[in-house]
Amino acid sequence: MPQFRHETIATDGPARAGTLFTAHGSLPTPTFMPVGTAATVKAMTPEMVASTGAGIVLGNTYHLMLRPGAERVGALGGLHRFMNWPGPILTDSGGFQVMSLGKLRKLTEKGVTFASHIDGSRYELTPERSIEIQHLLDATITMQLDECLKLPAEKPEIVRAMELSLRWAARSKEAFQRRDGYALFGIVQGGTDGELRRRSAEGLRAIGFDGYAVGGLAVGEPQAEMFRTLDETVPFLPEDRPRYLMGVGKPSDLVGAVMRGIDMFDCVMPTRSGRTGQAFTRRGAVNLRNARHAEDPRPLDETSDCPAARDYSRAYLHHLVRSDEILGAILLTWNNLWFYQDLMRRMRQAILEGRLADWAAAFAEEQALGDLPLRSA
Repeated sequence: MPQFRHETIATDGPARAGTLFTAHGSLPTPTFMPVGTAATVKAMTPEMVASTGAGIVLGNTYHLMLRPGAERVGALGGLHRFMNWPGPILTDSGGFQVMSLGKLRKLTEKGVTFASHIDGSRYELTPERSIEIQHLLDATITMQLDECLKLPAEKPEIVRAMELSLRWAARSKEAFQRRDGYALFGIVQGGTDGELRRRSAEGLRAIGFDGYAVGGLAVGEPQAEMFRTLDETVPFLPEDRPRYLMGVGKPSDLVGAVMRGIDMFDCVMPTRSGRTGQAFTRRGAVNLRNARHAEDPRPLDETSDCPAARDYSRAYLHHLVRSDEILGAILLTWNNLWFYQDLMRRMRQAILEGRLADWAAAFAEEQALGDLPLRSA
């Protein structure tokens, strides 16, 4: 079984093109992970997800511990077999969901107790239990448990949460069972304060992890603040380990983060948008609910290789969306995931050819053009 590692093949400024080797296969970076929160990428079969070029998906500790239960998934052979996804799987630790979805939360040094948002049942999530759950799920990449604050917050509160997350990081590593090809990632916290981010990154490096995530961003702060925080964080992360920006984001967010040295991403945006009638295209986002598409015979994007974008008319997609037909969500989600994976492929190629800055400028210019003007049948 291969050792978990990230090999950089080429750089273009801080941006990196590489390969991530895991127990469940290798994949090129930069990479985008479709979100399969409850062991499913919504509206997609695993085969459709793979057809987009995705090499890794994300699951979630919080949701899977509530149902069907980590012990049940483990008894059934682990998450790969359970959801029929043979490739790598990263599982979020549940910290963000406990803070955003859990009811009647009580936070202590030991961990957090909360009531399920589903039925009110009480649970306790500690660093040790989070790691145990992710082991039962057979996650290729396990995330440490951290405390995720809602921003804005007062600096003393940000310091407190960052330092607690560091102590939980050490406990997470102690609980993690090492296996060839599997990995444990630490999570850098500290709000948008560069000094706190540095302290968090250095503290995690002292503990030692297989990869490093930047958490606590994409929570409403302006894009410029996120990019500034990355500029002040990434230099303190090891060059020989993968870097993961959690929960990000819009296409322009991904481009800017890759240019700052990030290798891995996840976000619900392409799947959630697909279920609400929004499609991502080379000329920006398109709202298929808009009446302007009702009699448009053109495909969504004739330049795309995705069957959903190429083989169905806008009029048909509009009809599906306005009729709340399941196929509408399926096709638009397929298109969106394909667009995100193609974005990763194009950025990787630009890095390999040493032209990322020029490519990014051209991409932004094309996105700003907006949708093609309406043409009658």
